[in-house]
Amino acid sequence: MQMINQSLGGDFVLVGFSDQPQLEKILFVGVLVSYLLTLLGNTAIILVCCLDSMLWTPMYYFLTNLSLVDLCFTTSIVPQLLWNLRGPAKTITAAGCTIQLYVSLALGSTECVLLAVIAFDRYAAVCRPLHYATMMQPRICWSLAGMAWLSGVGNTLIQGTITLRLPRCGNYRIYHFFCEVPAMIKLACVDVHANEVQLFLASLVLLLLPLTLILVSYAYIVQTVARIRSAQAWHKVLGTCGSHLLVVSLFYGTITAVYIQPTSSYSRSQGKFITLLYTVVTPTLNPLIYTLRNKDVQGGFRRICGKQNIAEQ
Repeated sequence: MQMINQSLGGDFVLVGFSDQPQLEKILFVGVLVSYLLTLLGNTAIILVCCLDSMLWTPMYYFLTNLSLVDLCFTTSIVPQLLWNLRGPAKTITAAGCTIQLYVSLALGSTECVLLAVIAFDRYAAVCRPLHYATMMQPRICWSLAGMAWLSGVGNTLIQGTITLRLPRCGNYRIYHFFCEVPAMIKLACVDVHANEVQLFLASLVLLLLPLTLILVSYAYIVQTVARIRSAQAWHKVLGTCGSHLLVVSLFYGTITAVYIQPTSSYSRSQGKFITLLYTVVTPTLNPLIYTLRNKDVQGGFRRICGKQNIAEQ
């Protein structure tokens, strides 16, 4: 703890996109619009899933958790990013950087596992319909969601604490737009090879293992539907699973490009823009994907709006 206190002795400078000042105003507007849409979309999904009893099912319980994760994840990053984009001040306090690192890492890790849990739910619904009610009992759903949240907290306590314990010898310029583990590791003034290996292994566990489980789940789903040889069955599976597959593609496609690579590339603009995709864009698109492609959620919105209109009359 003494080393952590010594390393948190001053404010940090988030270099962010200051090397491209002509883009900062454009990014400010784009990020602000995306953030407002994220707040509106994810809050709406949480409310409709909680208020409409027709959506009190395992699938929408996990969707509520996903929306909550996205809402908190982007909120841990975007307000500071907007503050830095609006003017020359690029600093963040040591305490703020620590909180941002712990919270964003915990929520990002939670989402990785939660997407795998949703894939398991879809596997149970399509491949084991007769046993679905038994496999996805409320107690089991709570346990699966709790496992996702606990894995995120556990990972951030380990990775975050190890990263903050690294001596920085007065290096406080972070070549990123938020306090992320790979960018923080680069501030160390000691050999960080062991830390890079540890981060890579943790990324393999929390990224590739859930992704493998997702792919295996959908392989079984495709195999099950292929036996039916029914266009209607394919249409139903696409309606049930298409939204989740699209979210998985957006999230994993960007986050793996950042974490499954050498940390030496984190000072490049390309890495920052890829990070923008999973920290800003993906949380914005998730509610749009689920509401535009999901008739149950659309019906929930209509039922709630209908009840409100009746109450007003």
